[in-house]
Amino acid sequence: MPLVDLVDETFVVAPPQRLADAFADPRSWRRWWPSLALELAEDRGVKGLRWRVVGGSPGAAHPLRGTSEVWLEASRDGTIVHFYLRADPVAESPGSPARVRRLADQLRREHAVAFKARLNALKDELEDGRAPGEPGPSLVLAAPARLSRAARLR
Repeated sequence: MPLVDLVDETFVVAPPQRLADAFADPRSWRRWWPSLALELAEDRGVKGLRWRVVGGSPGAAHPLRGTSEVWLEASRDGTIVHFYLRADPVAESPGSPARVRRLADQLRREHAVAFKARLNALKDELEDGRAPGEPGPSLVLAAPARLSRAARLR
């Protein structure tokens, strides 16, 4: 199992295509993952992207090597953004099992907090002021028509 094994899921009230567009531009990847060097492994279109993590950006404290993925899953009036990062440090392990666990915890926390902050900023932008619990525009329907007694008994 990789030292860094991170899974995150966030619901965004926006269609998958809008989120796919936000992740699609390779120039944006540095903003999303400033400490990772990424190579595209698979472009899944509206379903997301998969990358090979091939080290770190210049100055990264702990460059990683492994895989990463953003999977976009349509759900109700929005999209579940699944994020995966599975990687190991490029450098040799820092020694004792306790130090390895501390490094793993530190790296998971750093990457989770950084990704979640950027995703929440995108979520705020795409949801455009929609208050939590309010239905998205696609769920606002007209009141149902009253059925006759005969129709209700069918």
